[in-house]
Amino acid sequence: MAHFLVLGGTGKVGRRLTALLGDAALPVGRNTPVRFDWHDESTWDSALAGADGVFVVGPGSATDWSPTLTRLLHRAERAGAAHAVLLSARGVEFLPDGAVAHAEQALRTGPLAWTILRPTHFAQNFTEAMFVPADGRIIAPVGDGAEPFVDVDDLAEVAAAALTDARRRGQILELSGPEAITFAEAAAVLEKVSGRPVRFESESDDEHVARLRAAGTPEGYIHWRMAMLGGIRSGADAYLSDGVEQVLGRPATDFTTWAEREAGRAGNPAVIRPRIR
Repeated sequence: MAHFLVLGGTGKVGRRLTALLGDAALPVGRNTPVRFDWHDESTWDSALAGADGVFVVGPGSATDWSPTLTRLLHRAERAGAAHAVLLSARGVEFLPDGAVAHAEQALRTGPLAWTILRPTHFAQNFTEAMFVPADGRIIAPVGDGAEPFVDVDDLAEVAAAALTDARRRGQILELSGPEAITFAEAAAVLEKVSGRPVRFESESDDEHVARLRAAGTPEGYIHWRMAMLGGIRSGADAYLSDGVEQVLGRPATDFTTWAEREAGRAGNPAVIRPRIR
């Protein structure tokens, strides 16, 4: 049976992918039974041992990590791996000289067969990450811009298919939800399914940057994030992609269905837990 190393195995995508792959997955990170640390290369070989393929979640978008990725891919090849799947982002187009674009290039020119996943912003960002309502408010510098938020469960299914189906090698898979909605519309859905007040408030880029800096966010990540959010505000990121249906043979999950499944759970604290990043 094939075995797959899942970097970031405890994250939003990694833990779902690990559940789908079952015994074929080895989830690794700094605090997993098999330790993997991007910044400690002595942890790499034991994590890579026996892996036929690798799911790559990078160490962040604040700095260029492509040289590190190149070294990892060569170590993976020596360990016997044949394929790497990279979790990238659709927003590469908004920052073509950014860290994620460099990582994609390192993957394409590396020693392994490759697949690149380019998802839109996650629906789960409203329950697990940057858009979680704080005191009933979602605050972001996006105005009336719309986004086709993708369900991470769909993304994990596509990642599992990419790892296990050789036909997906050499492909860039663009992934989105089935419709683009505004943040005000997303807030209305969250309010309805959670039974708690949720509203959206736009803010200026300067206000958002100031909040991120106050939270100690690295400047490189701020630059990346503002490019992504700018794509939403301008409407450039509202287009739909068919990667989920192309790979899974079914429509992508819509935002309301996702919210009823996750954000609508009784007593779900994620709907109201404050978070900046």
